[in-house]
Amino acid sequence: MELRMTTTFPSISISTDRLVLRAFEEADIPAFVEMMNDELVVAWTSVPHPYTPHDAEDWVRRIAPAERTDGRGIVFAVTEFLTQRLVGIVHLHSTDWRTRATEVAYVTAPWARGEGYATESVLAVAQWLFGDRGFERLELRTAADNTASQQVAQKIGCISEGVLRNAWIARSQTETGAWTDVRTDLIVWSLLPEDLDADQMAEAGLSTYADWS
Repeated sequence: MELRMTTTFPSISISTDRLVLRAFEEADIPAFVEMMNDELVVAWTSVPHPYTPHDAEDWVRRIAPAERTDGRGIVFAVTEFLTQRLVGIVHLHSTDWRTRATEVAYVTAPWARGEGYATESVLAVAQWLFGDRGFERLELRTAADNTASQQVAQKIGCISEGVLRNAWIARSQTETGAWTDVRTDLIVWSLLPEDLDADQMAEAGLSTYADWS
């Protein structure tokens, strides 16, 4: 008998105590443009700069939906439950359906930093990925100097597996305000289902989230 595996994620939303993770909508475009032009986003990602409304429209209408329908992953717009304001992005990509492994990337809007939103949203996606989709490995890669992203990895229970030397191109702003490319190392982190032990999460002050639809 031939074993058939699902090779696309379902179109879903995930809710936590404070957040709703859902597909991007046209109404998100202005806030998305503002977020993607933030200096830290420019420094640590490979997004176009300046990030224009046209770039955002292409992301919302074509690129983000295609990540799911083409089987590469899934993109979530992270929003505040009470205000519906765009908090950030969680993006699963480079998905390997045979090994049930995928990589996660995330961005948080400047106004929302320091509130634990990145940790909360990535943790919720990880729980859905392991508990509902049967995945066995979640991987993320952080630039060597991106301490904020590394803190998120640590808070959700990721294990540091090693360093990919000189593997990423970040951007640094010069005194004139121009941006220049700089090579940097990448730290590889992983999260497995057993790393999300409920008792350990409770000790770390993290709740469990099981509301996806």
